[in-house]
Amino acid sequence: MLSLVKYLKPFWIGIIFVVILLLGQSLAELYLPTLMSGIVNYGIIYQAETGIDRMEFIFQTGGLMLVFALLAGTFSIVVAYISPKIAAGAAKDLRRDLFIKVESFSQAEFDKFSSASLITRCTNDVTQVQNLANIFARMLLYAPILATGGIIMALQRAPGLSWILGLMLVVLIGIVMILVSIVMPKFTIIQTMTDNLTRVSREILHGLMVIRAFGTQGHEKERFDASNVDLRDLGLFVARVMAIVNPAMIFMMGFTQLTVIWVGAEHVAYQGLQVGDMMAFFQYSMQVLFAFMMISMVLVMVPRAQVSAARIAEVLNTELTIIDEKNPQEFEKSEGATVRFNGVSFSYPNAEAPAIENISFTAFPGQTTAIIGATGSGKSTIANLLLRFYDVGKGDITICGVDIREVCPNGLREKIGYIPQKGQLLSGTIESNIKYGNLELSDDELKRVAEVAQAIDFINEKDGGFAAEISQSGANVSGGQRQRLSIARALAKNPEIIVFDDSFSALDFQTDAKLRKALKEHTANATVIVIAQRVGTIIGAEQIIVLEKGKIVGRGTHTELLKNCPEYFEIASSQGVE
Repeated sequence: MLSLVKYLKPFWIGIIFVVILLLGQSLAELYLPTLMSGIVNYGIIYQAETGIDRMEFIFQTGGLMLVFALLAGTFSIVVAYISPKIAAGAAKDLRRDLFIKVESFSQAEFDKFSSASLITRCTNDVTQVQNLANIFARMLLYAPILATGGIIMALQRAPGLSWILGLMLVVLIGIVMILVSIVMPKFTIIQTMTDNLTRVSREILHGLMVIRAFGTQGHEKERFDASNVDLRDLGLFVARVMAIVNPAMIFMMGFTQLTVIWVGAEHVAYQGLQVGDMMAFFQYSMQVLFAFMMISMVLVMVPRAQVSAARIAEVLNTELTIIDEKNPQEFEKSEGATVRFNGVSFSYPNAEAPAIENISFTAFPGQTTAIIGATGSGKSTIANLLLRFYDVGKGDITICGVDIREVCPNGLREKIGYIPQKGQLLSGTIESNIKYGNLELSDDELKRVAEVAQAIDFINEKDGGFAAEISQSGANVSGGQRQRLSIARALAKNPEIIVFDDSFSALDFQTDAKLRKALKEHTANATVIVIAQRVGTIIGAEQIIVLEKGKIVGRGTHTELLKNCPEYFEIASSQGVE
């Protein structure tokens, strides 16, 4: 929790102002019972001794009480206006830093935190911290001042009744401590269950078509209900436990009132305690108990906010595995970019065996280097390492002779156009999705890259053409159309290196052939790396690398590999390619 206090620093002027207002409010409220005590005491005994007019004194003191009450109310209103603005501002900064931190994550950090958990931390967890910050000033600063002042004033007015207040405070503190100790561990479980519910919801919504196709709506409903019911049951348990706080406080306040009046009346009758002093003690006791009631309400929120703060801090304090060099190198300007893998080995976290081992090859400008192999052979790992989504375990990867670990990640990725197997589109238009690769792309260039990607035909068929809307994740276009738009987006960058990570899998053979022919002309000077499952997609590549269980088992052209590489021959034969 303390690690997040820094987000309140930009609002220190407002916080100081709030503290001053709360101090003024508490002092005004603390002085009211004293004034009331004076009116009661004076009305009974002081007139005979002083000769001062009773009504004059009552009006003067009453007017002063009205002024203090108005001041306390005004201060309270101003604080209620400022505190939410401070809390909302701190939450905004916190969400911004969380987003920036997550943006800087490599794939290794994303493997540690699930998407559902990151979404919950950026939304629900930040809201919990914001709610606490919102009432922190109004309760956790104001209440201790009121409680401390009330205790001091009460002891001054009626020291003989102080044991009542002490006993009540001990009981209240004991109740709150017991309740907090019971619910504190539950809040961690609640946030984890919220993560799980978010994850299940995202899975069901994203896979809704598959669920309907297999008729498993009932199963998914049961899976969702299981997560939902678990969260509900635990939430109800916590709510029921914390619900004890208010009745307990109200009971203790009522019992304290009764005890003060009962014991105080005896002191008035037999021990010389003034009625006004007893009433002042009564009011101060209520202020103290009310202050502790407010503190207990905050303490109810503190455990959950503390858990949320710890989860937020876990993200913010995560050490990045891929960071920018302090003095990064820059790529020298050249006509092409030569990519070299030099003895590269890599293992995913907690993996039993390396994903790739001792991989060495060179991809030259103006040529196509293809990588093929069975599922799980390490093809996509090569793309992930080249884009530096992960750092290599052994060996190195160089572009134009520069180790990619010695350059800024953004500078590296500006040099590469990457097309993943699953084309990921953003909500917007076709034009905005293609121009995502280059915001300064002209209309002529926009049409050109769409033509090369074999996307122009279906774009023209849509209402609005390039202005046609794309829904979230591209749900309103087919898989092949998503891939073609992703290819156009990568080409819009005019990159020196283009990586196709099985990006033709959703295309029919005719479109595949047209696309490869157009790409050959458009990317004549680029270094092209094609990762594929289909031999027909890579048959014309200048260099084909065959992977088997993370190792290179063949290298050469299509014709050479058919003769010299049994693994490649088996793949080609299974697909009817000669």
